[in-house]
Amino acid sequence: MGTSQGPKALARNLHVTLANHKGPVHVARYAKGIAKYVLTGGQDRTVRLWNPTLGTEIKVYAAHGYEVLSLCVAQNRQAIQVLDEARDAVQTLHISHGTIMTGSVDGYVRTYDLRMGQLRSDFIGHPVTSVIPTQDGQSYLVTTLDSHVRLMDASTGTLLNDFTGHSVKEYRCRSCFGHGEASVICGDENGMVWAWDLLDAKPLPPNPPPKVHDKVIMWVEHHPVDDNEMITAGGDGVVKVWRHPDSTG
Repeated sequence: MGTSQGPKALARNLHVTLANHKGPVHVARYAKGIAKYVLTGGQDRTVRLWNPTLGTEIKVYAAHGYEVLSLCVAQNRQAIQVLDEARDAVQTLHISHGTIMTGSVDGYVRTYDLRMGQLRSDFIGHPVTSVIPTQDGQSYLVTTLDSHVRLMDASTGTLLNDFTGHSVKEYRCRSCFGHGEASVICGDENGMVWAWDLLDAKPLPPNPPPKVHDKVIMWVEHHPVDDNEMITAGGDGVVKVWRHPDSTG
């Protein structure tokens, strides 16, 4: 885990709203690299490509047989391996640096080391809806349906910190790190976006935060390069781009 430089206030000024989905939006991802574009997926079975600066839709990919729950980019369509250890629905998956992390309703976070052919299972004890590792892979955030976001040690499975105050009991709500991994961000079922200091787990102001979506916030993602921007996606069918008031672009 990188050294925290202290958390920056969350971007809370609404820049644009992306609202062409018909039904809840389950996922919103920045494109790789400098992240000029955003990909979204939802209950309407479409994947949509957006320009988040202008708020314009660029392309719609509609050839999907089921609602889109997550998005990831691969170099080809070939299945590499089938991972079937989970005993209930897999709610989240993260791929990086030769490892695959999954979170399941059975309460386990599973880490597959593809190079070593090893599996590590950490029992969290509650249905897991989101797993996000730190950049160095030494720890990870796990969101569960008991209204907790936990920071876990990736090598031992021990609890490092616990973030509370939000309400997540029924829906999959994704958490993420803020810029520089100095803060933790999570949306909740009341349409609020919460943020905490990574080190002391104290909520960042305002506490409680304002309601910014009409329904549950299913996805939050901080811009990978720009510390002034983040996106949220909700059950109200819209994606919102948030920026600091002094940012440009």
